Amino acid sequence: MSRINCKFISRIVGMMCIIEGVVLLFCLLVSLIYRENIFPILISSLAFATIGFAFFLPSKNYREKKIGSREGMLTVTLTWLILSLIGTLPFLLSQSTNNFIDAFFETMSGFTTTGATIFTEVENLPKGILLWRSITQWQGGVGIVVFSIALIPLIGGGASSLFNAETTGITHDRFLPRITQVAKRIFTIYLFLTFLLFILLLIGPMELYDAICHSLTCISTGGFSTKNNSIGSYNSPYLEYIVSIFMFIGSLSLALLYFAILRKQPQKLLRDEESRWYAGIMGVCVIITMSWLIYHNEYPSIESNFRHALFQVTSLFSSTGYLTADIGSWGAFFGILAVSMMAVNGCAGSTSGGLKMGRFLILLKNLNNEFHKRVSPNQVVPVKVNGHTLAVSTVHQVLAFTFLYFFLILTGAMLLMLMNDHSFIEGISVATSAISNSGPALGSFVNNFEHAGFFTKIIMCFLMLAGRLEVFTVITILTPTFWRK
Repeated sequence: MSRINCKFISRIVGMMCIIEGVVLLFCLLVSLIYRENIFPILISSLAFATIGFAFFLPSKNYREKKIGSREGMLTVTLTWLILSLIGTLPFLLSQSTNNFIDAFFETMSGFTTTGATIFTEVENLPKGILLWRSITQWQGGVGIVVFSIALIPLIGGGASSLFNAETTGITHDRFLPRITQVAKRIFTIYLFLTFLLFILLLIGPMELYDAICHSLTCISTGGFSTKNNSIGSYNSPYLEYIVSIFMFIGSLSLALLYFAILRKQPQKLLRDEESRWYAGIMGVCVIITMSWLIYHNEYPSIESNFRHALFQVTSLFSSTGYLTADIGSWGAFFGILAVSMMAVNGCAGSTSGGLKMGRFLILLKNLNNEFHKRVSPNQVVPVKVNGHTLAVSTVHQVLAFTFLYFFLILTGAMLLMLMNDHSFIEGISVATSAISNSGPALGSFVNNFEHAGFFTKIIMCFLMLAGRLEVFTVITILTPTFWRK
C-alpha cells in the first residue's frame, strides 16, 4: 500500500479554509449593516484565511491526476473537522458562549446540518453570528467538498476521490467520470431552490433577514432558526405549509431534482422507486400522526391537526428538526415513531442524513428475497431497484452499512447512559438524532442541548460527523488497515 499523499491533503484543506474566510465576509457585511461589533467575525475570517494559506502555499503547485481513496477519506474528514474547529471562533470571540466544547458542538451541528443547539435564547445572538450558523448548514447540506468542487476547478484530478468520500452511498458510482459537471448541477439546483424558498418566505410574515437565514437552513434540512421557538414563533399556517414542502424537497435527490426542474424532465423523479417509497411512507406517517393527534384532542380542527402532523413528520423524516409544537407532549407512541423516522430519513443524494430510504428499500427487497428462498431454495431472485439488478457487492455494502449504523447508535446510547446517566429511551433518541443529523431528541433534549454534559456533547459530535459522512469514511480512518503501508 502506497504512502498517504500529504501534499494533496494539505492543498485541499487549505483551499477549503480560504473559502470559509471569504464566506465569513458575508457575515461581516451583516454585522456592519446592523452596527454590531465586527471584530469577532473579522478576526475569524482572517484566521481561516491565514490557516488556509499555511496549508495551501507549500503545495500550491502540486498536481496529481490520480488520488487514492485513502487520501479522499482523510481529506474530507480532516476538512470537516478543521473547519468545525476554526468555526468556533465567531462564537467564542463574540462571547456568544465562553465554552469551547459548546462552540465546537454548535459548529459541528451546523456543518453536519444536525441542528442541535446549545443556545436557548438565539434571538439574543448578534445577527452576524446567526447568519454564520445558517451558512454552516447551507454549506454542509450540499457538502463542503461538493460545494468547493462546483466552484473551484483547481481541485482537478482528486475530485472523484473527494466526491466518493463525502457522498458514500449506493447511487453515485455512475457519476464518477464527470464529477465536476455533476457537482455544478447539484449546486445549481441547490442555489435555485434556496432562492425560490427565500422569495416564498418573504411573501409570508418573515422579514428579509429571517427569510435569508431560514431559506439557508430549510433547503439544507438543517433546522437552525433565528427564533427561540423555531418556525412555531411565527404562528403562520402559510409558513408551515411552505416550509413543509421545501423540507420534503430538500430530502429528495438533488441530481433528480436538477433534471425534474431545470431540465424539465419530471419523469426521472416521478419514476424513481426510492422517491416514491419515501413519499408513500411519509404520507402514511402523516396520516398516523394526524389520527393520533385527533384521538387525543391536541388541536381544535382537522386542518390544524393535519398541519402539525405534516410539519413535524416532514421535519423529522427529512432530518431538518424544525419545531412548531412540543412533540415531547405527544406521547410515547409518537416518540417511537419519531425515532424510527429519524433513523431512516431522506433519499440518497439529498441533503438529509440517516440510513436513507434507498438502503431501507434494498433491505426490504433483500428480506423479501430470503422469504422466497425459504419456499424455493433453488430460485435465484436478484435485488432490483428502478428495474436494474443490483450487484451482490452493493447489497452486501448496504447490509454492512446498516449493521455499522445501528451498532454506532447502540454503542453511543450505552456510552451516554454510562457517562451521563441518561435513560435508555433518551440515550437511543440522542444517539439516533446525532448520527442521523436530525437535531431534536426525546426527554430533556427536545428543544436544545444547553444542559447536556461534556461527554454527551463529545459523543454527539463524533456521531454527527460520522453520520454526515455516511459512517464508512470516518470509521475506516480509525482502523489499523487504513494506516498500514
